[in-house]
Amino acid sequence: MNRNRRDVLKGGSLALLGGGLFRRMDKIDGMQTQGAGGSLTEIVKSRSTGTSEKLLLGPTPGAEGPPEPAKVDRLPLEWNKQTVARFKEQLAQKDIHAFIARDQLNIIYLTGYWHTHTERPQVVFMNKDDADPWFLYPALDRDLVKGWWFGGGWEYFDTKHAEGGFPEQGKVVQGKTVDLFQMLLEGMKAKGVQGNKIGIDGKLYADELATAKKILPKITFVDVSDALLEMREVKTPEELALTRRAYTYFDRAHAYARDYILTYGTDVTDYEVAFASTFWINNVLLSDLDLAGGLPHHGVAAMVEIDCRVGRLCAYPHPNQPRFNRIQRNMPFQVDGDAYIGGHGGENYRMYILADNAGQFDAHMRKLWEVSQHTCDMQVELQKEGSTCSSVAYEIHKYQVAQGVQDYIYHRPAHGEGSEGHQPPYLSLGDYTVLKKNMCFSEEPGLYDPKAGVGFNWSDHVVTGVKSGYRMSMVPYSKEWSWIKI
Repeated sequence: MNRNRRDVLKGGSLALLGGGLFRRMDKIDGMQTQGAGGSLTEIVKSRSTGTSEKLLLGPTPGAEGPPEPAKVDRLPLEWNKQTVARFKEQLAQKDIHAFIARDQLNIIYLTGYWHTHTERPQVVFMNKDDADPWFLYPALDRDLVKGWWFGGGWEYFDTKHAEGGFPEQGKVVQGKTVDLFQMLLEGMKAKGVQGNKIGIDGKLYADELATAKKILPKITFVDVSDALLEMREVKTPEELALTRRAYTYFDRAHAYARDYILTYGTDVTDYEVAFASTFWINNVLLSDLDLAGGLPHHGVAAMVEIDCRVGRLCAYPHPNQPRFNRIQRNMPFQVDGDAYIGGHGGENYRMYILADNAGQFDAHMRKLWEVSQHTCDMQVELQKEGSTCSSVAYEIHKYQVAQGVQDYIYHRPAHGEGSEGHQPPYLSLGDYTVLKKNMCFSEEPGLYDPKAGVGFNWSDHVVTGVKSGYRMSMVPYSKEWSWIKI
């Protein structure tokens, strides 16, 4: 008996969503395809465009962006080499000719070595004249670290590492517990350190300083984390192009979610819309990437996650309630989420008003929607190089108060956007950072009314420009898109 994937899914835990999910996904997919059939994967691969997808915006003539989407799935090794060279140049101006990075985000940014952050420390070390990086790394990642950009290093088995204990080499030893920071320093000493200063992406604890003084007595450690952060805050053209590629999928997922809501309305939950949209778009995305049959370093940090919430959950910036509520008329509805390709991307939220049984839109929701939507446009216009984060926040908050919605203000308008999600600087009244071209931010001048059970919070990926900012997403902010009748 042949059982296709659909049969397996129907009979498994996903059946908890209700058998109607798959019929509904077929119907939505029918809007997207010409003669699709077979398994879910085949249906997804054969779809073309849907009703809402036709409403996605195109480039604005004369605008500074967004750039054309990248054609690559991740930043190439050459980009990492150029980035390390830029970093070394900055360090040389401070008479620093060697560095170590211990933060996962910095290691990835500099070397392109994508790895999982756990309690197992990983460190990259380079001298000014080193062509390739050296690493402290655990045995479980030995194949990954050696498969990208690797000059050498120091392997330990696991946390906590026993001296001489390497089971993968047939050495099962109950040796004394190894101080991994000491192991790193001894390895660096044996390899050789250029100069008498080492740049490090953070501060050392007192016990680490004592260990460093013992092993490298003539070396001074200098915190250069600010320099690295400033580099990561200002995106290169390659990073922006990769982000734009992520948003081409993100936008299509939003269109799919909108079609799903319009088609099934009150028959479904917010959870189902999110699940169906996420499943659909990731089949599209991952099918387009070069995954090289599962080889490492291909398709890294690539995903689209769509989430949804309806009704009272929209009234809280960070709700702790489950997002499992039936869609009803006369409610706010949010489609949100994150999308990344090669670790580059960001947020994309759109706010909907669902009409009541008479096809009318609630006056209070209209007011909050209109004010919050307008302040999104304000941010784009104000986010230009030379302005300060504080000045952008000031104008937005001033407008909100002038519109009489101060009771519904809960947070700053935006945070910086990076591969980690939230990244400095912040569009906040107390942040006086001067904006530079290609700094990126979310877009979240949200308004919330828990008493009425409504709220509206948007987001996008807004890039700082010369005359104004620009958005990465092409999902409309219009009433045509967002005020819907189900």
